Amino acid sequence: MASIKKSFPLRIDPHIYAALERWAQDELRSVNAHIEYILRDALLKAGRLPKADNTERKAEVE
Repeated sequence: MASIKKSFPLRIDPHIYAALERWAQDELRSVNAHIEYILRDALLKAGRLPKADNTERKAEVE
């Protein structure tokens, strides 16, 4: 089942974007997917992401 994603404009320093782009390429992800990955990881580590979201994400990956 496809999930609906929220879109929003992001203003970001060009140097930060370039670094993100290189990092995303290293991980074989798009910049957008990599930003989402980084944010999800940070939210999980901070205990700010509900367990259900993490479980749903694991199901999508498998």
